[in-house]
Amino acid sequence: MNTTPSKLTLPNLLTGFRFIAAPILLWLAWHNHGIAFMELLAITFLTDLLDGMTARLTGQVTQFGATLDSWADVITYLTIALCCWWLWPEVVSKERLYVGLIVASCLLPAVVGFFKFGRFTSYHTWAVKIAAAAMGLTLYVLFLGGPPWPFRAAAILCIAAAVEEMVITLLLPEPESNLRSVLDIVKRSKRD
Repeated sequence: MNTTPSKLTLPNLLTGFRFIAAPILLWLAWHNHGIAFMELLAITFLTDLLDGMTARLTGQVTQFGATLDSWADVITYLTIALCCWWLWPEVVSKERLYVGLIVASCLLPAVVGFFKFGRFTSYHTWAVKIAAAAMGLTLYVLFLGGPPWPFRAAAILCIAAAVEEMVITLLLPEPESNLRSVLDIVKRSKRD
């Protein structure tokens, strides 16, 4: 009898959707289907929101699921950056500093995690969740003709969340997943 839990859980399937969506998003952007791109991106953001909630509600929170989610996040954000450059090059050029900050906020914590632990970190802090939601919403505002300042504010939030993730990596003696904030690590270290 196999006692290994299945990796084909609803939360992991929701996360897996983002891996499938990435090449489709790239194809839509390459062929200049901006509205279809934005629609599929909205579904992709929704699956990102639902995978973690579903995992907690069904008791299927796993290290594999947390790592899979983090990889899906990186792939999604890099795909978004490339697709938006193809679809709206003038806007991306004008906002290149903030686009760069968002890309850096995705890559730098991963690099720090790889240097310290030799693997990808999967903290899923509240700051990252708030920053990702802000980036997702303001992306629509920016690329559908709205003002740039909400997107710029979201980029700053993304950098702040990334700094917190890097501090967590520096504080932890070994990798952990699904941490709420750096304050939890500080409080825990004071108790120990």
